[in-house]
Amino acid sequence: MQKFDFLVIESDAGRAETVITALHFLGYNPLCGATCTSTDASTHGWRAVYIGNVDDPEEAERQFELLGPAADHLAIVLASDSAWVERFTATTSAFSRRATTVNFPLRYADMTEALRYIHGRKASGQPNRVRFVGRSAPIARVNGLIRQVAPFDSSVLVLGESGTGKEMVARAIHDHSPRHDKPFVAINCGAIPAELLESELFGHEKGAFTGAISARKGRFEMAEGGTLFLDEIGDMSLPMQVKLLRVLQERMFERVGGTRTQRCDVRIIAATHRNLEESIAAGRFREDLYYRISVFPLELPSLRERLEDVPVLVSEFNHRLSRRGLGVVRFSQAALQTLHGYAWPGNVRELSNLVERLAILFPHAEVRVSDLPAKYRSHVANAEMQMVGLLGATDEPALLAGSDFPCSPADSLGTLPVEGLDLKDHLAEIESGLIRQALDATGGVVAHAARLLRMQRTTLVEKLRKYGLQSGFPA
Repeated sequence: MQKFDFLVIESDAGRAETVITALHFLGYNPLCGATCTSTDASTHGWRAVYIGNVDDPEEAERQFELLGPAADHLAIVLASDSAWVERFTATTSAFSRRATTVNFPLRYADMTEALRYIHGRKASGQPNRVRFVGRSAPIARVNGLIRQVAPFDSSVLVLGESGTGKEMVARAIHDHSPRHDKPFVAINCGAIPAELLESELFGHEKGAFTGAISARKGRFEMAEGGTLFLDEIGDMSLPMQVKLLRVLQERMFERVGGTRTQRCDVRIIAATHRNLEESIAAGRFREDLYYRISVFPLELPSLRERLEDVPVLVSEFNHRLSRRGLGVVRFSQAALQTLHGYAWPGNVRELSNLVERLAILFPHAEVRVSDLPAKYRSHVANAEMQMVGLLGATDEPALLAGSDFPCSPADSLGTLPVEGLDLKDHLAEIESGLIRQALDATGGVVAHAARLLRMQRTTLVEKLRKYGLQSGFPA
């Protein structure tokens, strides 16, 4: 008897076939739960289960029970729109560590990543260690340096623009180090007033200053045995730099207002977006502290230097959003190309924020160029904008035949007749024809047709009036 290893619970026959085809391609031997009976379920070597649409909860429960004892340990892949997402991904769920989601239309890369993610968590018994997502050469180099420096206690200085993921590097180094089972403690040196930073780092005794109503541990004590991450160390005041240097040299400190010297065993990872060598020359940063913290400098690339990673990053952000219960973002090819031309001053953090914003605005829908916020498409070539102007689509650039960019004249207008043509009339004919198609497709509802044409309703009303199409259509 053939043994199956992947149970597919899916009420939609078309989607079930898609999932089964993908799993066959990835080397699994899947079985649709609707065809599986309790008499033969126990003979299979289940490794994972996919759960999609659940039209009949009782039937879905029956299929899930076919897994038997295997349900206690196997991986769970959920369609992001499945009614069972909350049941399996909630932090209070016993299944949450073994579950992740995939989006439709299903892509092999997404299914592969989902399974790798789950199996990685199961193998380690804990969440996956932090790693930098991407396939570009700069990110491969960063991941290689992280693996090289992690096993040692050398101080690391992480450099890079804001939003490039400096704290993620620190966490990745900690997670791959022998100290991974000890605390990771982070502090932003630039966000805390200079007069309070000493207490935050070293702690204080009761009565050390006004408001110190009880003794309090500092970050060095909290991180004992683990890693202390000093973010934005370039913003630290000079007097505080002197005190920090002493602790790093002697590995001893006293709480503010205290007299008892305490020894500390922490690994130091510092980060800054500033050029510390320029700060040293300007007298704003101590040279001796710089050499103490920069035993192993590690510079992160900006997103501009790794644009080929944008699709991979979007996929990663989608996974995170789906685990939070948000929709997912699917960019059209032209929209992705437009994002490649943006400067990304906020780097990966800005991309993450954009994906979350669009996931709220367009859940489970394809995001086109016209859906992107204006600043992300302001660099689009003037020629394309001029073509939009010729077509009269001043509100949205996606007027022609479902394309994100206006088609070329050869594609959209046909071959130019030998005798020539009246371009204005010809374009008006194309535009009115597309408007008629949109109205037909939406039952004549103007608001819905406007959405289909990616334009404001008021703009469409004006065009209906222009072409004499306004009568008989509900707004």
